[in-house]
Amino acid sequence: MIPSDFIIREIKPEDNKQIATVIRNVLIEFGVPKVGTAYEDSATDEMYETYQEENAGYYIIEHKNKIVGGAGFSKLNNFEGNVCEFQKMYFLPIARGKGLGSKLIDFSLKEAKKQGFEHCYLETMPYMDAARALYKKNGFVNLDKPMGDTGHFSCNVWMIKEL
Repeated sequence: MIPSDFIIREIKPEDNKQIATVIRNVLIEFGVPKVGTAYEDSATDEMYETYQEENAGYYIIEHKNKIVGGAGFSKLNNFEGNVCEFQKMYFLPIARGKGLGSKLIDFSLKEAKKQGFEHCYLETMPYMDAARALYKKNGFVNLDKPMGDTGHFSCNVWMIKEL
């Protein structure tokens, strides 16, 4: 059961600064390289604008009027086919271990399927054990090589799920 004081909602323009801070703080917490990851993506500072494109969505987890996490999807860059990429799922410690990750994955991928995607791809890091376990629990399987061109050359775990 997800605590009722956590809200999942679509991203708003005024969320940009807070969600960028969440993303970068989590990356620092886990010792993720700043180069070749979401840390240096220009989209990280313009999340609302980035996810207003067709075939994209980003969802915020809010707790007591503060952003504590988020995740989204968009069409996989430089790839032919109906494949989206699950992107920028990061939670502050207060949001972890409460079932919010599975809830947000399910919510996001239902939206992606409504938009016509047939598969969802993601990239992560080998030492992000909890994230990899969460993805596997939610039906993602490992791939031997990357798909598309995300620009995240430091992420060397690739996974996919049929929607």
